[in-house]
Amino acid sequence: MTAIRVCDVGPRDGLQNEPGEVPVEAKIALVEALAEAGVPEVEVGSFVDPRRVPRMADTPEVFRRVRRRSGTVYSALVPNLRGAEAALESSADKLAVFASASESFSRRNVNASIAETLARFAPVMELASSRRVPVRAYLSCAFGCPDEGAISPSVVARLSGELLSMGAAEVDVSDTIGVAVPRDVEAVLDAIGPVVPRERTVMHFHDTRGTAVANAWTAIRGGVTILDACCGGLGGCPFAPGATGNLATEDLLYLCERSGVSTGVRLDGVAAAASAISAVLGRRLPSRVLAAIVAAGDCGGPSVHRQDSGAGSSR
Repeated sequence: MTAIRVCDVGPRDGLQNEPGEVPVEAKIALVEALAEAGVPEVEVGSFVDPRRVPRMADTPEVFRRVRRRSGTVYSALVPNLRGAEAALESSADKLAVFASASESFSRRNVNASIAETLARFAPVMELASSRRVPVRAYLSCAFGCPDEGAISPSVVARLSGELLSMGAAEVDVSDTIGVAVPRDVEAVLDAIGPVVPRERTVMHFHDTRGTAVANAWTAIRGGVTILDACCGGLGGCPFAPGATGNLATEDLLYLCERSGVSTGVRLDGVAAAASAISAVLGRRLPSRVLAAIVAAGDCGGPSVHRQDSGAGSSR
């Protein structure tokens, strides 16, 4: 049986763009619920400038207060050495840095060129190596940019190779604005194959145009064994207009369970976590499988019924 590893990025990528305040207690509960459901890696938050991403300002508190489950990796996004130091002080198990395959998006997102961004990673990699903490390297806009349009797979391959050679444990190829279709996924996998082993390749899809599940299946069929997903389909990038939620974890889990792909994650547990954060946010979440579970009453708990009857639609 094929097996994949799921990283739920809901507490970070899912909540970073929420228009309203999200109580720290709700974030802690979300992280703990995902871990309890068997998610092997949870991206807890990011150590970025709170003026740019205010919803992540309480990440140190979340790390400090969350009850950790043995066997779960608790990771954090960091933009530079200062962020990496703060994450390690908070006992993050893994660091994640983020570059872009698009020059214009790089300048919009981190106010630096691609070359300048990569240069910032060198001391992060050195520090992480000295602490024996792995580093994930996101490569955003790998399939398309809101300003530049389509991105060449050869560019993705070149930058992925550079990130790996700098010391990244894995490269996370990201469809930040949700433009990819399965043919694009195949092209990128073919391009990066010679430089990034499949076991060190992560795929990150947004569902802006409804293709995330199809893209995930294409990646799995192409030998990718690590995928990002987001409980409830939360998410969106604050620097990519129109980029809606991530691939929903429930949708990915359902696909895998029905297709004979092992994840080790309990779908009902993730659905309960998503339903609870949905109640906090006061709106329904985009996950199709979550909606089916809620309609069938299979998720349990008062938060499910609140989502079913009281929250407005986000679509």
